[in-house]
This record gives sequence, structure tokens and C-alpha cells, in this order.
Amino acid sequence: MARHGENIRRRKDGRWEGRYPVYSEEKGKRIYRSVYGKTYEEAKDKLEEQKKNMKKQGEKRRGPFTPEDILLEDAAREWLAEIKCKRKPSTYIKYELIWRNHIRNGFYGTLLSEITEISVREKTSRELSDSTLKSIYCVLNQILKFAVKRYTVTIPALKKPQADSWNKPVKVLAKNEQKKLISALYRETDIYKMAIMLCLFTGLRLGELCALKWLDIDFVNKILMVNRTVQRLYMDGYSTKTVLMETEPKSEYSKREIPLSATVVDFISRFRDGREYVLGGNKPLEPRTMQNRFKKILEEAGLSDKNFHILRHTFSTNCIEGGTDVKSLSEMLGHSDVQITLDRYVHPSMDTKRRYMDSLSGFYGQIFGQAG
Repeated sequence: MARHGENIRRRKDGRWEGRYPVYSEEKGKRIYRSVYGKTYEEAKDKLEEQKKNMKKQGEKRRGPFTPEDILLEDAAREWLAEIKCKRKPSTYIKYELIWRNHIRNGFYGTLLSEITEISVREKTSRELSDSTLKSIYCVLNQILKFAVKRYTVTIPALKKPQADSWNKPVKVLAKNEQKKLISALYRETDIYKMAIMLCLFTGLRLGELCALKWLDIDFVNKILMVNRTVQRLYMDGYSTKTVLMETEPKSEYSKREIPLSATVVDFISRFRDGREYVLGGNKPLEPRTMQNRFKKILEEAGLSDKNFHILRHTFSTNCIEGGTDVKSLSEMLGHSDVQITLDRYVHPSMDTKRRYMDSLSGFYGQIFGQAG
């Protein structure tokens, strides 16, 4: 297994191998040579010594790069170093984890010229979720795009595989389930039930809900402003594996204003207090706490276990069925593109289709009556 951020790996024979690039006069391009050691430290020392010698000798790249000259891991390391300074910490950590856990080991020693749709399919586990597969292709394409710009090479982008579940209609609460849930929310209402009601009427994401502050709600003009989110991230230098961090929303489009109905404003105003956060008091609420509370409230309502995100899907579907135009809904959801909203939520229900069919029957019935 290669050490993170270095071209050093342990071979099957037990030795450690360190690779470094040199320019080959004979081949007219960059090639890779190796040093070996019985331990990782020995291989690392030899590798660093070799690089120092190369620098002293003034050895450097000559001529233009080609995709046959560059290892994927080298381009990925430079790309990660660049985006660490330019992207949000949450975005960088997500990309770095995808690279480390799902790409790096399988593509060790792979040249950019060898990155094809076929090779990616062969090296990628079919047991991964659609979401993870999408992230793998996203990261690989961003590395390739970076390499094109950095090394002035020509590399085609990878075409993402079609996944059946990506465009499937989302799961929502049925009308009878919504009735049971809302009834439970009005019984012995507390701050967590209020939060669930708020999501049903705004489509807030879980992280956005947990980071919501009272100053984000304009009670006079009945507007809720989404300005931040919270999520658990893997961070170096902490005693715990993950750290709860408050960051900017998912994207610039996620910073948005959502109009509130008078009913919702009246409902949430009962819980207004002098503390900073709506749910967490003087700090953001831990998302897992909200998820656990949601599960208990579902049990109280006599409903089966469901993911918290179903509230956002239910809000969106209700808006569509109620006649909300897709552009308005897209902005309220914080989507970067209306097409995302169309693909995800514009799937007419059977009741909607039946109304259309009944309407058609009525239309033909009128014609039949006139003809008679």
C-alpha cells in the first residue's frame, strides 16, 4: 500500500519501493526509476537523497509533457494541494477521502494515458453506492482537468456511468403518513417537533436546520435566510475522528431566502428565546441528535423508520403537486440548476395522473353528448 502523498509503497516481496521521475534522452520523455529499502524509512531516505542528487546535477524536464509521462497519483497530489487553499474545508475533505479510500490504491502506478472509462470500471467496485461512484468520477475528472491545464496535455474527460437509481423518483411521505406525522407534531409540541414542522414547510437540509440562528428568521417580513450549515468532518490534529464544524452552505445557490407562511411563523415563534441558535441554544445542534429525535417522533406517529431527508423530498413534491413553478422551487431548495429539480421531483403521482385521465374522460363525454 502506498503511503499518502508519496510515491512509496510496500512490495509483495516485503521491500519498500520509492519511485521518482527522470527525463530519458533515449526515449525523449519522462520515465520513472526506483529505489528500494528494507523499511519505509530506508526507502524514504534513499528517495530524498536521490532527489537531492538530481537537483545538484541540474536534471530537469525537457520537451513537452504527454499523458504517458505523468502518473495519476502525481497529478492528484498537486491537485489536492491546490484545492486545499481554494475550496471549502468540507469540500476538500470529501475529495481527499474519495481519493484516499476509493481511487489511490487501485490506481497506484497508473499513467494518465491509461485512465479510460474501461479501466475505471475495471478498478472500481460494483458494490459501491451510486453516490460514491458519482463522486469517484467527479474527482477523477477534476484531476484530469487539472492535469490538462497544468501540464498542457490533451486528456478526454470520463463519461459518468448511467445509474438506474440516480433519476428514480424520490421517496416521500404519503398523504396519510403526513397526516399522522403532523398530528403527532401538534401533540405535546417541543423544540424538535417544531424543527420537523419547519422542514416540512421549507425543505431545509438537516445541516442547515441544525445551524439555524434566530437572527436568520425575519418574523416581520416572514422570511427565513439560509446562511450556514453544520456537518461532521474528518480533521487532522483532533482527538476524535470527526469534528462538528459550522461552514458556509453547500454552494452559493444554497445561500437563499425562503418565504414563511403565517402559520409557520406563529408556530415557531412560541419557542423563541434569548439564545443564539434555534435548536442548539448557544451552539449548533449535533445533526445525529436531530436524527434520533426524528426517529422517536416517527414511532410516536405510528410510522416506520425513515431518513430525515424525506422531509425535504416531501416538501418539494407537495410544492410541485400544489402548482409551484419549478424555478421558484429550485431557488427555495438551493439547487444550482433547475434541471436538478426537474430530474429529482417532477414525477407526477398516480393521483395526479388519475385526475388527468378523469378530466380526459369528462372531455370525451361532453363530445359524445354533443354528438348524440
